[in-house]
Amino acid sequence: MILNIKVEDKSYRIDVPADVLDDGDAFFRKMDKDMDRGWQMSREYVPNPDIEQRCQIAADRLLTAMHNNNKHSLLLMAGYIMTRLPNVEWVDIDTTGDMNETRFNFEKN
Repeated sequence: MILNIKVEDKSYRIDVPADVLDDGDAFFRKMDKDMDRGWQMSREYVPNPDIEQRCQIAADRLLTAMHNNNKHSLLLMAGYIMTRLPNVEWVDIDTTGDMNETRFNFEKN
């Protein structure tokens, strides 16, 4: 499956293999458990992030993985977003330092 990422004026297509989506469930649940304890989202501490905020956190980690050339982490973060936000087509990742400004666009069915 493809997840499109927009970072500033550049676009990227991330091809997430089905096995990442199928076999990543334990990792995704661990991420959720970690975020259940709250998360520092830029300047704001969020005690119980909702699904969109959790995916903003994952998108921020995805951007870090892109910068570090960490393909494994990149695929896991993309997989997390895809499993938590069905029909997501685009992720527009904020690079100004406020992950709360990351936006998601969905396929129209």
